Amino acid sequence: MAIRKIVNYPADILETKCKEVTVFNRKLAKTLDDMYDTMIEHDGVGLAAPQIGLDARVAIVDIDDEAGTIEMINPKILNTSGEQTGPEGCLSFPGLFGEVTRPNYVKIEAYDRKGRKYELEAEGFLARAIQHEIDHLDGILFTSKVIRYLEEDELKGEEA
Repeated sequence: MAIRKIVNYPADILETKCKEVTVFNRKLAKTLDDMYDTMIEHDGVGLAAPQIGLDARVAIVDIDDEAGTIEMINPKILNTSGEQTGPEGCLSFPGLFGEVTRPNYVKIEAYDRKGRKYELEAEGFLARAIQHEIDHLDGILFTSKVIRYLEEDELKGEEA
């Protein structure tokens, strides 16, 4: 496993709608493992393939809860409801944080590393993280949804 370089804005790949994954093999598994190591190394809670320069609908989320690491390949949002507003940051925008409103609940369909389809429901911070990463796969950056930018001292005691 390896730590990959994080692509920072304004790289074009960050605003590109990513291609569907059609091959589930060892290379994909290694990419997922590398993405996990890279996310942990950079103290993130999620990472999408374009953030390491790959044009592929692959993302991971791990908010350090009972859900563990969620690997999403070709994810699709099936349903959302409710509303939450909270702080977000992004590994591709080091040191930048903003308040973003998103649905509080999300239901997705995705594939795991072996090509098995699954559905997942999430609420709260996990729902926020999943939606943030799926946005990356559609070329949508959190900065386009920011209500107001936050100073680092406003984040103390909050999940970001």
